[in-house]
Amino acid sequence: MTSPDAVIHPAWLRMTHWLNAAAVSVLVTSGWRIYDATGFLGVTIPPAATLGGWLGGALAWHFAAMWLLVGNGLLYLALNLASGRLRRRFFPIAPRQVWRDLAAALRGRLSHADPRHYNSVQRLAYVFVMVDSIVLVVSGLVLWKSVQFPLLRTLVGGYEGARRVHFFAMAGLCGFVLVHVAMVALVPRTLLAMLRGR
Repeated sequence: MTSPDAVIHPAWLRMTHWLNAAAVSVLVTSGWRIYDATGFLGVTIPPAATLGGWLGGALAWHFAAMWLLVGNGLLYLALNLASGRLRRRFFPIAPRQVWRDLAAALRGRLSHADPRHYNSVQRLAYVFVMVDSIVLVVSGLVLWKSVQFPLLRTLVGGYEGARRVHFFAMAGLCGFVLVHVAMVALVPRTLLAMLRGR
């Protein structure tokens, strides 16, 4: 068991976590409004679930939150690398252990005794969301400044490809958030640790 006074999440981690949560909330809801202006997949997001009121307003919110996500994400990544936390907390990821932990989680038997250590499913999910965020930024750059980033545009399959990559990467991020919130609801002391650090 962890001591009640043991530091689980340092202050910089908690700060970047909550700033990322705010940025992602604004990006997703304003992004849905931007998507509704094109509707390229033939599906419409209910206006009540979107942010911005109109396309211009949604773009303003989206760009503001984009800078927050990029700056805060770079800070998060730099501090994780500099502190060695990235290597300690997220690696290695062994496929066999992922399957074992996933099976235990689905049976409700996955231990959460020590919140300082991530199981393999958590490690995979957190690494996924880091990579997914990079894909979102790269595809977003193509959508924003397509002419200025011809190599990135080619990598994501052109402008239309970038729209699809961006949309499905956002859907992957939303999926992560849903699972993340569900797991916090199942193990509420993890929320306390992210608020207090202990």
